[in-house]
Amino acid sequence: MPTPKQMEKMAALVGRNVPTKPGLAPDADLPAEYWQALLDDPRTEARSGLSARALRLDEIPQHLLRVSCRRCGRTIEIQKADAVRLYGQVAIWRDVGHRLLDNTCTIRTGRHEEDGCWPSYDVP
Repeated sequence: MPTPKQMEKMAALVGRNVPTKPGLAPDADLPAEYWQALLDDPRTEARSGLSARALRLDEIPQHLLRVSCRRCGRTIEIQKADAVRLYGQVAIWRDVGHRLLDNTCTIRTGRHEEDGCWPSYDVP
């Protein structure tokens, strides 16, 4: 328990530590400086453009496609030619990889929210 003198000191400091600007409300937009800092971050250049999982099969240059499950650790590889033959040229790699994992999933709980694998899309 603080002494009366310490409590007086703490009471005097309470008014001084008030921030000059109020914080953002939960539904308020973030300031433009925040978004500009994100855009200026050098790490974002490595991830610019469409991610490989959002590409159609005919847009992916690699011939070997890999999807792994972060939940059970399984990895499935398929050649691009086989994926095109089975799912078509305009199929999205994310959908194809999810289907491949779900067709062979070993983790079934019976609840829709918990069933299935957690895909991680890799294009070597």
